Amino acid sequence: MEFNLAAVAEAIEVAVPRHTAVVWRDVRRSYAELGERTRRLASHLAACGLPDAGPSAGRAPWESRQAHLALYLYNCPQYLEGMLGGFKARAVPVNVNYRYVADELRYLLDDCAAEAIIYHAAFAPTLGALLPSLPRLRILLQVADESGHALLPGAVDYEEAIAAAAPAPARAWSPDDLYVLYTGGTTGMPRGVLWRQADIFVAALGGRSASGEIGSFEELVERARGGGFRVMPTAPLMHAAHWSAFDALHQGNTVVLQDETRRLDAASILRTAERERVNLVQIIGDPFARPLIDELRRGSYDLSELKVLASGGAVLSVSVKEELLALLPDHVRIVDTVGSSETGRQATHTSTRQRGASTGTFDPAPGACVLSADRSRRLDAGDEEAGWFAQFGRVPMGYLGDRDKTERTFPSIDGVRYSVPGDRARLRADGSIEVLGRDSVTINTGGEKVFAEEVESVLKKHSAVYDAVVCGRPSERWGQEVVAIVQLCEGAAVSDEELRAACAAHLARYKLPKVFVYRDRIERSPVGKPDYRWALKVATE
Repeated sequence: MEFNLAAVAEAIEVAVPRHTAVVWRDVRRSYAELGERTRRLASHLAACGLPDAGPSAGRAPWESRQAHLALYLYNCPQYLEGMLGGFKARAVPVNVNYRYVADELRYLLDDCAAEAIIYHAAFAPTLGALLPSLPRLRILLQVADESGHALLPGAVDYEEAIAAAAPAPARAWSPDDLYVLYTGGTTGMPRGVLWRQADIFVAALGGRSASGEIGSFEELVERARGGGFRVMPTAPLMHAAHWSAFDALHQGNTVVLQDETRRLDAASILRTAERERVNLVQIIGDPFARPLIDELRRGSYDLSELKVLASGGAVLSVSVKEELLALLPDHVRIVDTVGSSETGRQATHTSTRQRGASTGTFDPAPGACVLSADRSRRLDAGDEEAGWFAQFGRVPMGYLGDRDKTERTFPSIDGVRYSVPGDRARLRADGSIEVLGRDSVTINTGGEKVFAEEVESVLKKHSAVYDAVVCGRPSERWGQEVVAIVQLCEGAAVSDEELRAACAAHLARYKLPKVFVYRDRIERSPVGKPDYRWALKVATE
């Protein structure tokens, strides 16, 4: 069966109206309240003239015929409401990185042709200065916050708009209605990945159960009636952390947001998890795990209800997993998820205190595979070739407005369409997938390929290393040479020779960093990904 996200939300809201949907600070929203507010938001957008979706027939894979609603918000209930209200209005919610400076923000809002925006008042000065250069952006909803900034000209207070609008009736929603996710842009300008809602629902938003794809609304509703798990996505919702939130909502579970959402505050995460008796906490690799480890050692928290620590979006190193398992209750599982904006969730790896911690190899989800290096065939289990980590089946349509990139990233091989976003991998004999790293940050040194993530993971095993990022800089002798930018643990000291020797115990000689650069902090995106442009700048200074 093909699902539409607005229809999924409506069915669950009717089935479990009294279940708690969203918790943040003193806000408690039931599914009935969430449904009412999002229908009112959809009604307000329609009353402001936001157009309904155009016909999908004949639409190119890189084309959108729906209105776009930008979400320029910190984590808050209004973010989830904005997405749901947008879906119900048959608009396409667009995630906006709230750390963008003015030029980056202008680029994204222009690239997606946003006609409406929901934004926190804290961002009003930045947005206001850009409005004259964004003539298509005409519907403004401002969410009040501690900043106290007044409404921008032409803007409406979000809560007043919700209160004044009548709930919108159901529309002619379609499984072909669009979902878009703008990529982080750590190695280039961000791009909007276009999905059919029916496909992203299965690929990342809870449309798959242990037995396969959800096959009917009856099955969906029955699962939701058994919900009650409490899930806390701690990473910014403006990227794939909203996948965890919607996965929870589509199962009748509760989404809990930590009290402090404007920055990474480990104490706030743990206090909220303790108070709300959270069952699953979602983080982004080492950048989130390290501060949590520090805080767990400083304080005492009752995390007896925590069952799963889920990580994705950045590497969670073996040494960091071992520290977490030692500090968390015995029964907690650490689940790594691999995927991307272009594939959805592709594979998982589970570590427990009993089984021990490991990383690098993952159990594939349906449709995950490895293509040959020349992209001519799908590799068989046990093939030694380092190919491309790919996905078939439920994959995106393409990149918004970019035909060339769409055709390169989503090739057809023997009549099957694949998504190949750029990670290298091997398909092992046991069917597991060994993920090697992003090809775009692969270092070519002396004719050999070095995957930056592999060297980073080895560096982080050293007790003196708090964080590290690796890149290649130009070299007359080698073409490129491996450079490691390292953030040491507080009070730690280590020599280049010690770090190089520690790496030599796990890596071939050509992979060893030739240069170490030390910094007080490693620059990462809001979703924890290394900023390789920053790293290259540091490496070449």
